[in-house]
Amino acid sequence: MRIVRDVVRVQVPATSANLGPGFDAFGLALGLHDVVEVRATTGATRTHVEGEGAATVPDGEDHLVVQAVRAGLEIARAPQVGLDLRARNAIPHGRGLGSSAAAVIAGLVAARGLISEPEALDDATVLELATEWEGHPDNAAAAVLGGATLAWTPQEGEVDAVRLAVDPALTVTALVPQTSLATKVARSVLPATVPHADAAFTGARTALLVLALSGRADLFLEATRDRLHQPYRADVLPASTALLGRLRALGLPAVISGAGPTVLVLDVVPAGLRASLAGEGWTAHVLDVDQTGARLLD
Repeated sequence: MRIVRDVVRVQVPATSANLGPGFDAFGLALGLHDVVEVRATTGATRTHVEGEGAATVPDGEDHLVVQAVRAGLEIARAPQVGLDLRARNAIPHGRGLGSSAAAVIAGLVAARGLISEPEALDDATVLELATEWEGHPDNAAAAVLGGATLAWTPQEGEVDAVRLAVDPALTVTALVPQTSLATKVARSVLPATVPHADAAFTGARTALLVLALSGRADLFLEATRDRLHQPYRADVLPASTALLGRLRALGLPAVISGAGPTVLVLDVVPAGLRASLAGEGWTAHVLDVDQTGARLLD
């Protein structure tokens, strides 16, 4: 395997996982992107980050995108090289919008673009590697494939995913707070078991969500009800949980985005309400669904 390109640019979308009842399975790619340029060099690895996380992410070999590029080159049995990384980040960090999955996938897709046989890092391989990194495939599947996705593990150590039909008119609103929350904290409060009735309740809404995504927007409010994870996270997400209740009381299909604290509404939040929420510290992003997933630019 050879390095055949000196420089590649990758665009990767933000993602929202779960969408209410689809815990660790459903994902949605959003029209908010990080753009990463990776240049192969003969010198030491250097990183430069603009935008989200610029002041906080590790640099050099400790940068997550660099680590993912290295992992991709290793899997493809390509030579390791010096890397000059430039990242322009728009995806908020620690907000439940898939920033870590985006970084991993950006690195793996960049490695694909550098090598002589890109099929060595096809989508299935990238998804498998990203899932090993993340621990669950929901954000990774949406970031790789685009659109709405359903991911699952056929057996231990394997992962698969499919795209779901999505109404092309679907526009969503991500309400992002100023505070962040570590995913491990949000997962730590989940119980080992749930009541059978709650599992059955949530399973029915998950099936309904497939239909809602395909164009039955009238079903979104009911289809996004959940009893598996959101109620248990209320104590670590008090502001997000309160906003969730307010929005749903208004008839808006709101969910906690991934592990939070961002609240995702599967609709356009009215401008007046967005302005009011801005005064409370919530930044609103009205977003289309990203239909392509991570891709090489140019």
